[in-house]
Formats: sequence, structure tokens, C-alpha cells
Amino acid sequence: MSSSGSEGDSLASRRSKKPKYSKFTQQELPACKPLLTPGIVIGAFSLIGVVFVPIGLASLSASQNIVELIDRYDAECVSANDKVGFIQDTKTDKACTRKITVPKPMKGPIHIYYQLENFYQNHRRYVKSRNDKQLRYKDSGAMITNCEPEATSEDGAPIVPCGLIAWSMFNDTFSFSLNKKAVEVNKKNIAWDSDKQTKFGSDVYPKNFQKGGLIGGAKLDEKLPLSEQEDLIVWMRTAALPTFRKLYGRIETDIMASDEVTVVIQNNYNTYSFGGTKALVLSTTSWIGGRNNFIGAAYVAIGGICLFLAMGFVVLYVLKPRTLGDPSYLSWNKESPDQPN
Repeated sequence: MSSSGSEGDSLASRRSKKPKYSKFTQQELPACKPLLTPGIVIGAFSLIGVVFVPIGLASLSASQNIVELIDRYDAECVSANDKVGFIQDTKTDKACTRKITVPKPMKGPIHIYYQLENFYQNHRRYVKSRNDKQLRYKDSGAMITNCEPEATSEDGAPIVPCGLIAWSMFNDTFSFSLNKKAVEVNKKNIAWDSDKQTKFGSDVYPKNFQKGGLIGGAKLDEKLPLSEQEDLIVWMRTAALPTFRKLYGRIETDIMASDEVTVVIQNNYNTYSFGGTKALVLSTTSWIGGRNNFIGAAYVAIGGICLFLAMGFVVLYVLKPRTLGDPSYLSWNKESPDQPN
């Protein structure tokens, strides 16, 4: 009987769906279980409000002190009615002169951006149209996976760098003069160091670039390795939104109020075929970066809401105090209105 009983018990244990005991499955691991007393809740909300509101106000103040000039030039820099035909004509002079009057002093370095709208760099097929091994390693020059239709040149040779991202690189150029004196644009260190060191090889050089069957954007210097071609590196860090800015360079000199900045633009990049827009942006920076009112407004809003909730809990606690852990508030201890006396 004992042997049959033990066999039955083992069979039952094998058929049981009860999980094996452990502190994890039974939720018995050590854990912090704070008791949310009125004092702790009010103190936490007050602390968040006291910290967040000053940070938000400081961020808003820094953002408001940033001088930012935006000049959209895509419409004014085309003289023909057929804008697409104009931009695709390689024999047409596309130089365009723009004059910008500075309303406030701008302390260097002044960052130069180009801004594109209605350009979807986040499209799945566009983002995948590159080969990271080819960009990084010299021996992977023939790897053109995912790069169609810009994988090979017209004679079948692999393109380096391949893919639509590199092929569509921005190719408008800007030259500046301040009060009729030429100003040099510093184009060094405009890309992330991590990108230059880990994503683009120092021994990988462009080959057969812009020699495919389609007309693309900018061309690359075949004598420079990809790790030194910072305009390409900046462009290939794809944007998440259809309206974005990318760093073009920096002006290291200060610009005073009422100074006139003359910009000669080579209007080469085709945004007209898909209804996009182009703009030149000159901006100073602060400890929060460029102009961004959203961060400061978000901090002020969250801090203000927390302070409001803290004050509301204080008023509620004063007007209707409640003993902590009072069992009379339990539902089964409350008298039902239908219960007879």
C-alpha cells in the first residue's frame, strides 16, 4: 500500500500545474513598500514642484536669450516657372544672394543650419538603404545589401557609400560676408565624435559615388576617407520627423545688432519635386543648446501641477482630517442604508 501510495503521489505531483515554489513566483522578494501618508504625499509633490519650477524658468530664460534667424529661400531663389526643370538643369547658374539684417547681437560661435520640411528621412525603406559594414570596413566595399537602387554604377561596379541616404545628400552651399567682408565658415567638428570613430572608417574612401543611373545630391571628395567627410556623416544621421535641421558649419566671430549678413546660396538641392521647403538658420546657443521653449514650459507645467496638488491635499487634510489606519472606513464596517437598526 505504501509503495502504491507513493507512486500515486509522484504521479499527481507530475500532473500538477502548481508552479515550483520560489520567492520570485510567490512575490516574496524584498521590496520597498512606502506607506503613502498625507505628509509623504504632500512633501513629494511639494519637492517636485519646488525643483521643477525654477529649472523650467531658467530654461525658458536661456531659450529666450538665444538669437535665431530663419530665412526660407527655396521660392525666392528660383526664377523660372518650371521649378523642377530649373533645379535639374545642370547648365543653369543657380546662385542666389540673400541679405539678412541682424536684430540683436549674436555672440560667436554662431551655428549655421539648413532646414528641410516635408522630407521623410524616417521612411522605413529610406532608413534601411545603407550598408553599415561597407561604411566602416575597407574590405567590405563590395557589400551592397539593402542599397538598391543605388548599389552599383552604370558599369556594374559597387558604389561606396551605397544607398539612398548617401545618394540624396544635401548639396546647397552657403558663403557669407559681414558688412561686405568675407566671413569664413568653420566646418570642422560638426559631426558626432562617436559617428566619426565607430561608424565611418578612416581607411574607407568613396568609389563610383553619384555615377549611377539617377541624378542625386552632393558629391564626395574621393581623396578623403569617410571619417573626415563630416557633411556626409551629419546627413546620414537620419531625422525622426519630416521637418528637421542639420548643422552646416559655424561662424566664429561675433555679429552686432543692425549688421547686414550677405549670403550667396548655390541653390542645387531639389525639394520642388516633392513639395518640400528649404531654409537657412543662423542661431546662437546656450547651456540648453538651441532655442527650445518646450522643455522649459514642460518643467513649469509639471512643477505647477504638483504644487497645486500639494496645496489641494493640504486643504483637504485640514478640512477633513482622517485617522491613519482607521478600520471604520472599511466597507464592511460601514453601516448600509438598507440595514435595519
